[in-house]
Amino acid sequence: MRISFADARPSAAHALALVVAPGTLDGTALGSLPDAAQALARTAAKALRFDGEAGAVVEYFAEADGANRRLLLVGLGSKTDFEKAGAALVAKLLTSGETTLVVDISGVAGSKAAEAAAAVASGAMLRSWRYDTYRTKLDAKQRPSLEEVVIVGGGAEAEARWAAASAVVEGVAFTRELVTEPGNIIYPESFVERCRPLEALGVKIEVLGRDAMAALGMGALLGVAQGSARPPQMLVMRWEGAESSKAPVAFVGKGVTFDSGGISLKPGGGMEDMKWDMGGAGAVAGAMKALALRKANANVIGVCGLVENMPDGLAQRPGDVVTSMSGQTVEVINTDAEGRLVLCDALTWVQKNYAPKTIVDLATLTGAMIVALGHEYGGLFANDDLLADQLLAAATASGDRLWRMPLGDAYDKLIDSPIADMKNVGPREAGSITAAQFLKRFIDEGVRWAHLDIAGMVWASKPGTTWDKGATGYGVRLLDRFVADNFEN
Repeated sequence: MRISFADARPSAAHALALVVAPGTLDGTALGSLPDAAQALARTAAKALRFDGEAGAVVEYFAEADGANRRLLLVGLGSKTDFEKAGAALVAKLLTSGETTLVVDISGVAGSKAAEAAAAVASGAMLRSWRYDTYRTKLDAKQRPSLEEVVIVGGGAEAEARWAAASAVVEGVAFTRELVTEPGNIIYPESFVERCRPLEALGVKIEVLGRDAMAALGMGALLGVAQGSARPPQMLVMRWEGAESSKAPVAFVGKGVTFDSGGISLKPGGGMEDMKWDMGGAGAVAGAMKALALRKANANVIGVCGLVENMPDGLAQRPGDVVTSMSGQTVEVINTDAEGRLVLCDALTWVQKNYAPKTIVDLATLTGAMIVALGHEYGGLFANDDLLADQLLAAATASGDRLWRMPLGDAYDKLIDSPIADMKNVGPREAGSITAAQFLKRFIDEGVRWAHLDIAGMVWASKPGTTWDKGATGYGVRLLDRFVADNFEN
């Protein structure tokens, strides 16, 4: 789908949408329509109890701009949510048969017209994303028909605003693609190949294979991978957008491309969902694409620990002890608590090689996180209050919401092992917290670190504001905003 901007409404065939603020139906909201179309709009709005609520849509047909058209009113809400308005319109019209939608924001955009236009465009593009690659028998009425959204009233700066915003939208789309693909298509090596085109954008890529990781002593990560025929990979992506003296920020993603649970085998029902257990790595890859596309003035390292967790005859067993790259030993109580074993070696590697002062890891780590927060927030754990506040601010601004969770010595004691330095799971209670405590043991003194448990956020069983059912692309906008607000100043 294309996005374009115009100073005035075009005359060609199109659907027309007006953005309506609460309480303006009897005032200026409909002033650009003929009297008859205004009367029909008010009648339809009254019948549907519409008064400009965010994302609410009224649809009717009337004469406007010299032709009979599909007309829509979309609510802006009290918080002036232009992104939600754009998304709601595309959700309504994507398969409607309309090919062009004109969205007129000139009556409500005010002094921030360019920003409003870019927000409408972002919402429209995010909500239009679909992955129909494997659907060969779609009925014509199920196929997307909408080809272009024209936004009127954004002013001269709208294109520039959209150039930056579209970079983030492309990053989200890339993450959704990676998360959506099945496990026979995306596995450690193919994940790396999907990321190779980022090199053309200026991202430097390094890949560590099994032998290189073994030489470095990454026994925790390799223990997870040893039951699979697919070899593990550690993907390192570097964006160097600032002077070399500027310390990098590091993002580390869990990339379990399929998680059977290993010898601690998961139940069969719903196991197909475990193709998205690489959602943390997917978010890191998407964020790196977004940063590169918009030429972010920051130095960022993205590390993805990529493995497949399978239960063959060589798979690690419950009770095995592995030695991590840090030298710390881990008793593997449950092979389905594998993500933390992947992350701990990736965290150690990035600290030894790049000495970042700030690290954020992202992982679909625990089902306990979904029990605690549902699908409304990702869990945030941090060893630094300022870092936590920065991430919470970025979460609020981006819409990728976070809720801070506790850490503490009492929880840390729950993962002490009688035969090794630690075990990879604690008791059933506080499962997300003990997982975070496990990772905290691998963070060097003086390094600001945050762990984002996003198990409930990367996949949706029902449509949301800016996504349909399926992959959400969670984390890309959060990380991009975090970098923009704290590392590009």
